[in-house]
Amino acid sequence: MSTQPVRAALTLDELAATTRRFADEVAAGRHEVRADPSHRWHVRIHADEQVDVWLISWTTEQGTQLHDHGGSAGAFTVVDGELTESVWAGTRAAGSLDEQPREAGETVVFGTHYVHDVINRAVGTAVSVHAYSPPLKVMHYYDVDGDRLVRRASSWTDDPEAPAPAREERAAS
Repeated sequence: MSTQPVRAALTLDELAATTRRFADEVAAGRHEVRADPSHRWHVRIHADEQVDVWLISWTTEQGTQLHDHGGSAGAFTVVDGELTESVWAGTRAAGSLDEQPREAGETVVFGTHYVHDVINRAVGTAVSVHAYSPPLKVMHYYDVDGDRLVRRASSWTDDPEAPAPAREERAAS
């Protein structure tokens, strides 16, 4: 009987290696990829107590909303196509969004306080593999107000592609 404790989370290097390994499997045709123009198609392709891994396809103009991963670190590898990632740079009290193209073969890793938005602005379908450790439990959604990041909603979920909570309409002043 082993007395080794199970580690709670993968390192950023391990997350990157995980998404690259599964991206290679996707590129080799070991996982079916679908595309749906009405919503981002996604499927969990691996899950254990340390990490969950998702395969996602993005048709043109499909994207997320500005969000974090509720304390989970993560990584994603673009398998095919190109995605545009907008990353919150700075503190919640002051900062801005930094937009970066993410091309096929590129891997992005991020820590537990990373806030970003991802969209496919290119013509055609993009495909990516995402991993979260520890596995997702909650996501927080944000708005940018001037140079401030403002949390607008939270959602308990283990699905990174679950619909974001609806935006609340603000009364006119």
